[in-house]
Amino acid sequence: MRIALIGCGRIGRVHAESIALHPKAELVRVCDPMETAAREVAARFGGVPGSDVDAVLADPDIDAVVIASPTPTHVDLLTRAVAAGKAVMCEKPIDLDLARVDECRARIGDGASRVLVGFNRRFDPSFRAVRERVAAGEIGRLEQLVVISRDPAPSPAEYLATSGGLFRDMTIHDFDMARFFLGEVVEVSAMGSNLVADYITELGDIDGAVVTLRGADGALCHITNSRRCTFGYDQRLEAFGSLGMLSVDNLRPDGVRSYGAHGTEAASPYLDFFLDRYTPAYRAELDHFIEAIGNGTAPRPGFDDGRAALVLADAAGESLRTGRVVTVGGTR
Repeated sequence: MRIALIGCGRIGRVHAESIALHPKAELVRVCDPMETAAREVAARFGGVPGSDVDAVLADPDIDAVVIASPTPTHVDLLTRAVAAGKAVMCEKPIDLDLARVDECRARIGDGASRVLVGFNRRFDPSFRAVRERVAAGEIGRLEQLVVISRDPAPSPAEYLATSGGLFRDMTIHDFDMARFFLGEVVEVSAMGSNLVADYITELGDIDGAVVTLRGADGALCHITNSRRCTFGYDQRLEAFGSLGMLSVDNLRPDGVRSYGAHGTEAASPYLDFFLDRYTPAYRAELDHFIEAIGNGTAPRPGFDDGRAALVLADAAGESLRTGRVVTVGGTR
């Protein structure tokens, strides 16, 4: 598959490396408004650098486009890429405004079946293994899902000011994970806190949250988020059912334990950055995208999954403002 990358920031470089390493992919073009960034990525991972999106989309040799540019550009680029006949892998969220997402969906029509939205955690080997074992009935009927996601430190104010808030920026990954396990979600209840950084409060955002979701079949999901975790990147999951439980703990760079007078069971710190923790997931995500498009099947999570996660983020925001449980529908 001949791929163009649009956006050469931090996440764009992750995708560029994944493409360069994939045996069935070729990075043909690299595009960014800052052409210096495009040249740096091209020099390292391949492709022709440039800043002209029109040239990328008009290139008949391009099979697919990876959109890793800032969120406000996603709808326009996604719409134009689909219209140009390209398959699209777009970073989350599609947009911060549900109305714009719906307008985009109406414009691209059946082209949505060739769009993958970048909820990479579905492809994490541990999370995916638990999902498959739950689906196979190993723990009986799923009754409770617990998702814990805490960042090592809050992002800078400049980033958070345009992020859309914690629910759309951070929790949206966990909303998609909840749907991955529960399917349709029908109720959302959220509480938030400001205990980490004053500048987050000044931005009108929260820096911690607890969200409860109810699936259509009655299963519950509990999500815990924080913008700060002093012991590393805290990424855990627990699926509890009628016959037992499956869980995923945090990952470390090694499995060594130390024992001595200073203490016992001492271990290496948890992986401290999302790129370290989820590199295998990003590569598996690209592999799924390439295989699905090559086979003529719709990649998942798709456009409608991206919309559904945003619906839950908006519902959580409404619950936070009103103190009420919010009923939602159409999130399958």
